[in-house]
Amino acid sequence: MGKIMAVCISEKRGTQKKNVGRVRLVENFGLEGDAHGGNWHRQVSLLSYEKVRAFEKKGVTVADGAFGENLLVSGIDFKELPVGTRLSCGEVLLEMTQIGKECHSHCEIFQAVGDCIMPREGVFARVLHGGTIQTGDEIDIVPGSHTDSK
Repeated sequence: MGKIMAVCISEKRGTQKKNVGRVRLVENFGLEGDAHGGNWHRQVSLLSYEKVRAFEKKGVTVADGAFGENLLVSGIDFKELPVGTRLSCGEVLLEMTQIGKECHSHCEIFQAVGDCIMPREGVFARVLHGGTIQTGDEIDIVPGSHTDSK
C-alpha cells in the first residue's frame, strides 16, 4: 500500500508541474487541467517519494513535481512493478503502461547536478476509471494485476 504525497499538474507544456493537492482524473485522458493529458499511453506519471528523497542527498532540494511527476507516492517502488500492473486509489483505476522514458532535453535538475531520476524511476499509466485523488489518499496495487517474483 502507498500514500499520495503530492498531486501535480502543469497547465502548459514546458513548465514545471506544481502540487495542487487534489485533482480529478478523467478516463482515457489523465489529470484534469494537466497539459500532458490526452488519449495516449502516458496520461499519468508516477514517481516514488523515497527515490526523490534519496536523490536529494546529491545536494539539491527537489520541489514536488520537479521531475514532471503527476503523482508522488510513498511506499511503492514503481520500477519494480511490470507494465500492466493496476493501481487503485478510491474510485480511480490506473494501469501502468511504461517504465521510464528517454529524456530528450535535460531538465533543470539534470543541469544542476548532472542526473535526473525520472528516466529510470518514473512510470506512466493510463486512466481506466476516473475520480478524484488528493494528497494523503491511499493507493494500492490491485491483487493479481502483476506477477510478484520476489
